[in-house]
Amino acid sequence: MVEQPRKGPRRGRTPAATGRTSRPRQAEVARLAGVSQATVSLVLSAKAQGSAISDETRQRVLDAARSLGYVPDPAAQRLAAARNNLLGVYSFTATFPTDVEHSYYPFLVGVEREAAARGYDLVLFTGSSSGGAKAAGPEALNRVRLADGCLFLGRHVPIAELKRMVADGFPVVHLGRREELEGLSWVGADYVSASSEVVRHLASLGHRRIVLVREDDDAPASTDRQRGFLEGLEAAGLPGGSEAVFRCADPRREVTPERLRSWLAEGVTAFVAEETDTGGAWRALRTAVEEAGLSYPDDLSLALLGSPPSDLAGDPQPTGFDVPRHQLGAAAVRMLAALVAGEAAEEPLVTCAFRAGATTGSPPARP
Repeated sequence: MVEQPRKGPRRGRTPAATGRTSRPRQAEVARLAGVSQATVSLVLSAKAQGSAISDETRQRVLDAARSLGYVPDPAAQRLAAARNNLLGVYSFTATFPTDVEHSYYPFLVGVEREAAARGYDLVLFTGSSSGGAKAAGPEALNRVRLADGCLFLGRHVPIAELKRMVADGFPVVHLGRREELEGLSWVGADYVSASSEVVRHLASLGHRRIVLVREDDDAPASTDRQRGFLEGLEAAGLPGGSEAVFRCADPRREVTPERLRSWLAEGVTAFVAEETDTGGAWRALRTAVEEAGLSYPDDLSLALLGSPPSDLAGDPQPTGFDVPRHQLGAAAVRMLAALVAGEAAEEPLVTCAFRAGATTGSPPARP
């Protein structure tokens, strides 16, 4: 769908009333009309015919543009028409993650395949070429404008710089949910439903006290996993709230054998860890179990919201879910190609496949 159902245009002062001298942008028209920037682009470029844009919405956009005094920027129109069939891929890392064991690598495989199928070449950008702390600065991000549009990867992104690029109308897509930045297009995995399913599986095995161990991180992927975990507990009628989530800055130091035995004494029989780039929570749980002289799934059950670190691939496969990285990369390219073409694009959340694994079982019998 192109439209985003909202209330009618918000009342505001015209450029003349505010004394502004800068040219109004499409993002401002979108805010005033209460629609997406993609809808404004379609209406003002006369591409709305045949799309899902209603006459009412079209008129609302035109009224907002007229109210703001918006006129198309001829220079921007010429630049928009001069495409070179290049899509940028920017990674907020010191070096581009091309190692097959890196968690980003499967994303990149999906990106490359879909780009090739659509006739695009890729330009790879990293923080290393801009030098350390400047990796996410204006100079670094301005380089991506060499391409027709850019796909961004990373848990932590410079919101202010991305906001500026979105406001400028440069096609940008983030791989992973980023709802905190209005107007930024993104594709993501349905971590909420997948995490709930893992809890549902544990509950079906008979577990009644389950704890989530996660890192002290507010990245959307972590937030979504915790939300799904808690929703799963609620749906199963199990204890939730803050007592069910252990958030730690340093899992290796905080998830100790003593802490583990304390949980078990309180009646906890299953533990769930989130997947991160470091795998810190999962590693810490495994180590604590081993050092406490316990085993899984005999003494307790372990589950992982994602895939294990590549260096632990030889361990028993953990119960959890698999992130469809190839599909996510391809979906991101489809969305970016649509934005470059001036078309509206919306990709559904990609489903994560449940993985039964070998690390969970029924709770041990209590004496």
